[in-house]
Amino acid sequence: MSTAPEEPAFHALRTQLEEAASVFADGPDALEGILLGMVDDVDRAVREPLEIFPVCHHSPASAIAMARRLREKQPKVVYLELCEDMAPLLPELRNCRLPVAVQAFASEVAGFPAEWAPLSVVAPITEASAEYQAIAYALDTPGVELVLVDRSSDHVFQWQTHGTAPAGPAAGPDAPPAEEEAALHGDAVGVEIGDLRPRFAELEEHLLHHGRVRHWSEWWHQYVELPLGDSDHDTYRQVMLLIGSLFRRLAPGDPERVGTDEDRERYMWTRMREHLAASGADPADCLYVCGAFHAASRVAEFGVHGADTFEISPPGASTWQHGLIPSSHAAIEAQFGLASGSVSIAAAQWAKNVKRAKVRPFRLAGQAGTKKASKPDRPAAPPVPPAAESPSDRLTGFLRRPPVLDHLDESELLGWSVEIVRAARRNGYLASTADAIAVFETSILLAGMRDRARPTPYDFQDAAITCIEKDAVPGRRDVRRLVEIMMGGDRVGQVGYDALPPLARDVHDRLAPLDLKLQQRGVKRALLDMASRPELERCSDVLWMLRRLLPQNAARPIMGERKLGERPIQESWDLALGTHQRALIELGYEGVSIEQVLEQRLRRTVYGPHATAATALQAVEEATLYLRSRRLADELGTRALEILTTERGVDGAPEVLRRIRRLLAYYRTAEPVLPPWVESFVKAGYAHYCTLLPTAFTDEDATVRQVAAMLGFLFSMENLALSLGCDRTQLELAVAQAHPQEPSKVALLWAAQTHLGQLSRASLGTRCEDMLGNPLVVSAYPRYLSGFLHALEPVPQLSDFVVERVSSAFARLPDPVLLPWLPTLISTLRADGAELAPLLIREAGRIFPGRLSALDEWVPPWLDQPADEAVRPAPSTGTGTGVLLAAHPTACDAVAALLGCDGVWETSGSAAPGAVLTGRHPATAEALEALLTGR
Repeated sequence: MSTAPEEPAFHALRTQLEEAASVFADGPDALEGILLGMVDDVDRAVREPLEIFPVCHHSPASAIAMARRLREKQPKVVYLELCEDMAPLLPELRNCRLPVAVQAFASEVAGFPAEWAPLSVVAPITEASAEYQAIAYALDTPGVELVLVDRSSDHVFQWQTHGTAPAGPAAGPDAPPAEEEAALHGDAVGVEIGDLRPRFAELEEHLLHHGRVRHWSEWWHQYVELPLGDSDHDTYRQVMLLIGSLFRRLAPGDPERVGTDEDRERYMWTRMREHLAASGADPADCLYVCGAFHAASRVAEFGVHGADTFEISPPGASTWQHGLIPSSHAAIEAQFGLASGSVSIAAAQWAKNVKRAKVRPFRLAGQAGTKKASKPDRPAAPPVPPAAESPSDRLTGFLRRPPVLDHLDESELLGWSVEIVRAARRNGYLASTADAIAVFETSILLAGMRDRARPTPYDFQDAAITCIEKDAVPGRRDVRRLVEIMMGGDRVGQVGYDALPPLARDVHDRLAPLDLKLQQRGVKRALLDMASRPELERCSDVLWMLRRLLPQNAARPIMGERKLGERPIQESWDLALGTHQRALIELGYEGVSIEQVLEQRLRRTVYGPHATAATALQAVEEATLYLRSRRLADELGTRALEILTTERGVDGAPEVLRRIRRLLAYYRTAEPVLPPWVESFVKAGYAHYCTLLPTAFTDEDATVRQVAAMLGFLFSMENLALSLGCDRTQLELAVAQAHPQEPSKVALLWAAQTHLGQLSRASLGTRCEDMLGNPLVVSAYPRYLSGFLHALEPVPQLSDFVVERVSSAFARLPDPVLLPWLPTLISTLRADGAELAPLLIREAGRIFPGRLSALDEWVPPWLDQPADEAVRPAPSTGTGTGVLLAAHPTACDAVAALLGCDGVWETSGSAAPGAVLTGRHPATAEALEALLTGR
């Protein structure tokens, strides 16, 4: 059929635009080209044999127009602008409660920079969106085929500029603050249908200024949603094409952005022509659903008869996993930079449009969270043959028509005002009926100031904030948030059990004995009594692994802990698996069970480029705690040994010491013999730290705590290392070669020499007393004490000596030296000596008097006490020696048996009671007497 009848209508529009361009631009130059080019774009898209349906993402007007057009046309093939590799997931939408997002996830990347991992692409879907209407129609209508034609998830990252990180969540000027619901999509790259927003900043600013609105979402609602909500199909289609063409032609010339947009259009038209050729479908029976920005395309591949010059590159080697994750209105707003509450307002507008237009929307059969259709769909009238369709000009009339004044709905506005006051009172505001009246009148006033006859939800929101919030927010929610909740709230979707990956279903099955509805959002309290119900121990194992793999708030223990060598008896948990459903689903992309995922992560940590001996030992401990796998623990322990021998620093020495001690204690009680890797680790660690010890004492980057941890490893593992063939001479040489200059390390070296017998405690005490008496050294004495504090790690036997030195320092140091040092001492004990404090407290409690009344007469044991020979019996070799031992013969017999001494108790009537055995061994008697009396 000839298109001549179509030309006069668009010819009239072109004539008017030419005249407007001549008036405003003083000549038909660039402006004329833009205006006439927009008409050409609309004309070209309308004439295309394969009907193009332009949409805007999450637009109620688009959804209504889509539902109406699908019932009229009943296409047999629906081409949808969505990643083609997401098609198998769409039938699972019926098992979910919207909104949800289709996700493609790749944890291991191939062909992309390693810092991009993991790769994630999401496409959120709500009920008030045109793409959902198309999906529901295609999946529930027999004989209809749904074909996704947009680039695959792998191509999304392939088309990124080389070396440039992919764009994460949009951070537009209207984006809401990041909250828990707003972070449901994480750092995923969003793919949306109908990215319809000006890319020319000056244009958006101009529209907002003259439209008297604050942000783009409000402008779109006022000037596009409301006028197109009741329009016919041709008007809707041509207006959306015109808007898409306008934003496209006024977009800045960013080569990368323009190239990506055009490549997407070439990709989609190439895929559609391939499908038409393969299936033999008639283009008249097809419908192409895409964003209005892409509908007004000017690429050579555009149309059924376009050029076939675009070559689609093959997908990369990355392994992509696909699934559904929960989404929310706030997450969609944060993902695409929309104003806070705009998606909730769109959902409320969708409900109004459905009721007013009397259009039955499409819903997937069995869709959770939706009402069942009261009546079966009536068959629509047969579609008009394509030859009879003509692209009549609807733009001229639409552009000439003045805005329709939507009369004030007083009952609706009054209901809003009463409801917001009620919600404000529940949240701590001192709101009253007067505030409701003020909100009502202010809403009308703001709408009039903005040239609107009827207040929009945004006008009402501004009025409520002005009249109710005033100067303070008494509760957790402000008035803006209350209005959003009142308009529909932030709906959070949920992925049904049948749509979950195998790992997530397995987790829910294994936690079924808890009798909790874990798929619901919110915190659930779980009480596990393994003593009465031993089967709950398996649930405990699952929960501890989930705590290791998921965010902390997903599974948080309230009572109970998991330690090596201990079995749980009772535990209490706060579980929020429904709230953190996305994290649980993404675990399913890594494996089929949480044990497999945990094992993979432990291996990835140990064999990673940044692995240390400490992290490897931690992996060994976790493999033993959570998986109880001796095989994996031995493998990871062997890797820890390899890492230790290659380390050249001592940064991880404290952590290595702490973890190897814990593992040694476990294996000595749980296993008949130590694992071979533990013996090799101790042997190699002994030689390794002996080699690094002299350098660490003089290295300024090595802290005192790290050097003390090295000595702690050498001293505590010495017996085991020597039994495995190590030489103690190596340790003695390492200590002899150490020549530190820093006072704290000097004190640490003295403690090591004392432990090795190279320095007596009397000599060590004399050195400390000399420093206290030397005015040139006394200012540095607190740093020596810090070294002695750290020396308790390798030489805990010096705890009484450290108490003595600290007490002497407090007694003798002048205040100008002591007071500035006190904060350093306290911070040292809190940061590095938390595990050493009990030693000092225990020793101080043994030495110092327990009562305040005894403090005045108390004399420190390290000070010389007045000798009283009449009171203190002098040691001798006679039978009177060891009166205390003679008073406790059982203890003496036990000590004698340990020492291998034989003797008989003998007493005489004239002498004081005594023991012949103690007389034979006076040195032993004096030592035991001093030990028992504390002198």
